[in-house]
Amino acid sequence: MNKPLLKLVTASFLAVAASSAVAKEFVMSYDGFYDRLKVVNKGDFQYARVNFYISDIGTNEVCSIKNGTILTEKNEYPLNYTDKAQLLLPFDKQLDTDKAVIVVQPKNPVHDCQLKLQIEANELEGLTFSKQSLLTINNELEALLTDLSGFFVSKLMWFLLPEQKGVVVTFNAPKQFDDERITCEESVCYFEVTDSWQNDTKVLADINEVVKVTPWISK
Repeated sequence: MNKPLLKLVTASFLAVAASSAVAKEFVMSYDGFYDRLKVVNKGDFQYARVNFYISDIGTNEVCSIKNGTILTEKNEYPLNYTDKAQLLLPFDKQLDTDKAVIVVQPKNPVHDCQLKLQIEANELEGLTFSKQSLLTINNELEALLTDLSGFFVSKLMWFLLPEQKGVVVTFNAPKQFDDERITCEESVCYFEVTDSWQNDTKVLADINEVVKVTPWISK
C-alpha cells in the first residue's frame, strides 16, 4: 500500500525560512503558496490539505500574527489568518501573475518566526471516526505527499524517499486504544494503517475530539 514519499517532508511538514523585510516583519512570495495549492486543487482530495503556519524557529511555538497583507504592485488586500497563525490564502491565479507578496507582522517581537507547510486533514465534519475512514484519509495524505514530491523525485529517485507508515491523530484530550496497531502519547496517537481496515466501520471515538490528522512518516 505504501508509496515513496518526499524525503524533504519529514514528520509531515517542511519548514521554510521566511525573509525579513524590516525588523520582525516577514515577506514571502505568493508563488510558492500558489504552486502547492495548485497541486491540491488539481487532485481529487476530500480531506487532505496543504496548510501554512507561522511558528517560532527555536521553540516551535505559534507566532501569533499582529497583522498581515497581500501586496501586488497596484493593489493591497487584507491577509486572513487564524489565532493559531494559520495563513488562509486564496487560490488565485491573478495574484500569482501579479507577483504578489505576503507581509506578516508577528505580535511578539522576540519571536524568530518561520513558515511551515503542513500536510494534514483537519476538516472532518460529518465523518465517522473508524478504521475505514482512517484508511481513506491515509491514502489521500499519501497521494498528496507523492504529488507534491513531483515526478522526478517520486518516480526516478524513489530509493531516496521515506514511506508513510500510517497517520498521526491529535485529539483534544488524552486517549488510549486497545489495539496493537495504535499507540498513544497523551493526546497524540499513532495509527499503523493497513488495507485490511477497508471494511472496518466500528466507531473508535467521537470525530469532534479530533484536532487534526497528519501523515506518520516511518523514517
